[in-house]
Amino acid sequence: MSKLILTHEVDGLGSAGDIIEVKDGYARNYLLPKGFAVAWTRGGQKQVDQIRAARKAREIATHEDAEAIKAQLEQARVKVSVKAGAEGRLFGSVKPADIVEAVKAAGLGDLDKRRVTIPTAIKSVGSHEALVRLHDDVTAVINLQVVALKK
Repeated sequence: MSKLILTHEVDGLGSAGDIIEVKDGYARNYLLPKGFAVAWTRGGQKQVDQIRAARKAREIATHEDAEAIKAQLEQARVKVSVKAGAEGRLFGSVKPADIVEAVKAAGLGDLDKRRVTIPTAIKSVGSHEALVRLHDDVTAVINLQVVALKK
């Protein structure tokens, strides 16, 4: 078992700044190469404190604020413009960063792209959904309207 400090949020494991223990192969082959975690050391506690302070600064302050933002996001229909072919198939797929930009352009505020989850890959124009974790126990569903980018 490897003891690690998460530097990014990882679904099913924890948030940035958490100290976790995972199997050696998972740490060596996935978490460490992708930069999601660093090896735990005694001096790493300072790094943990810095990560937690940065996360707290970005975090939505209260549960009530998160619920208000959730209601606002779920009522809106966010338009995402991407390059698409003739049959409506996208060149690539919609990424969390694209969704964050579309939400910002719609005037619905700033989101952290690391908290946006796309359940199934979005590779065609039309209506789709994405999830955003606003608070520890508040998750909003964003209704997306994916349209072809006008040339």
